[in-house]
Amino acid sequence: MNSNEKVLDILSKSEEPLRPGEIADAAGLDKKEADKAIKELKKEGKIMSPKRCFYAINK
Repeated sequence: MNSNEKVLDILSKSEEPLRPGEIADAAGLDKKEADKAIKELKKEGKIMSPKRCFYAINK
């Protein structure tokens, strides 16, 4: 499972939007690695940012 898949998995299980640090901790990733995955997933349209610095799965 790569970083992008881990981030997607964490966000899909979460009931509410999460901060990048929370995503990194839950996925067991380095914060920089999680930030990179978040940026890629947001660009692909798989996740969204409902409010500043919070991310959620794009349903």
